[in-house]
Amino acid sequence: MKQRNLIYIAIAVVCVIALVIGIIYEVSKNNKKPENVIEQPKPKVEEKLDLDQSRQEFYDLFDNSFYSQGNNIKNVKKIHGLEHEDYIYAAYTIEQEVEGKYKININLPVFNIIGDEAAKINQTTQEIFANKASDIITNSKTYTVYDIDYVAFQNGNIISLLIKATLKETDHPQRIIVQTYNYDIVNDKQVSLNEALKLYNISQSDANKKIDTIVKEAIKQAKSEAESTGLFIYERDINNAMYVTDNANYFFIGLDGQVYVIYPYGNSNYTSELDIIEI
Repeated sequence: MKQRNLIYIAIAVVCVIALVIGIIYEVSKNNKKPENVIEQPKPKVEEKLDLDQSRQEFYDLFDNSFYSQGNNIKNVKKIHGLEHEDYIYAAYTIEQEVEGKYKININLPVFNIIGDEAAKINQTTQEIFANKASDIITNSKTYTVYDIDYVAFQNGNIISLLIKATLKETDHPQRIIVQTYNYDIVNDKQVSLNEALKLYNISQSDANKKIDTIVKEAIKQAKSEAESTGLFIYERDINNAMYVTDNANYFFIGLDGQVYVIYPYGNSNYTSELDIIEI
């Protein structure tokens, strides 16, 4: 009796194994791709460039700080009496409001370095930003809001200083004005974008392709926004010669040597439009 039960159990086990093998075979057969059939590639999902996020990240940089990133350059002389200050520091800090006239919040930096080119940059920032603030304070007839902030990064012997001003006058649209200065503190000279690209082994061709891609996308998004809202949108001309590295006037070298190109249209127009390209 016991032997017969063992035989039944063995037969049952064999049947179960056969059933499992059969199921595996059918599943494998159904999943097998037919021969001579080319699998169609899945369509690529076009990634939309988030230009608004890039702009916001750029605006968030302006915390009125100097980031030396541990660079220690010898034989660079600071201005006498200001040896305790960084190479970049806020020479003017003003926060003032007069009801019905103006509201200003100014953090205006200068280079704390002895050098002819450094002195020229300081004079330029004075003429562009400080003189405007003085004019608002003394001559403002309608309510004006004027804010100035900065940030500076040191990469080796190059300091990139960025100054951003936000200006709202009467009924005019708000302007965002950005100036950049890329200064070689050892050789007392400003460097061009092409020189910076060469320093970081970036080809002009690659940089120009990135500029072209971002600006074209900005044009596309601006047109779409204008059509959906009916509002006036600043128009870019992709054929403008400024959209090549040879003619790019505004750029900076950020944290860890990352190069950025900026197109601040508010520098010469009543607009807050701005393109920022990470090279």
